[in-house]
Amino acid sequence: MATILLVDDSTTIRNMLRATLEPAGYRILEASGGRAGLEVVRQEPIDLIISDQNMPGLDGLGMVKAIRAGSSNQNVPILVLTTETSDAMKTAFRAAGASGWMSKPFTPERLEAALKKLLGN
Repeated sequence: MATILLVDDSTTIRNMLRATLEPAGYRILEASGGRAGLEVVRQEPIDLIISDQNMPGLDGLGMVKAIRAGSSNQNVPILVLTTETSDAMKTAFRAAGASGWMSKPFTPERLEAALKKLLGN
């Protein structure tokens, strides 16, 4: 069972993701922002991270950079799930080491397909 960390300041989005992913057999961990996400990454083995961009404190881009700079999970796939759509933001995330990008709102089918691809199954 793959462990997925959900990082989003919106409880509603985290609940929607959990409701989609738990029945599919994933173990779900949650963090309400980038700093909290980094704490989880430092303490738990993670198979994949789904992160928003716009969060107070440490945004998604800052979190991706911090994870890639060195942690026990520095090579974990990171899917950015955000309302941001600018090419500049997508380029910045790619350069920082994000593995994939999906715009909100998402469909469960698109999310499942992206996760399977990123997890290699």
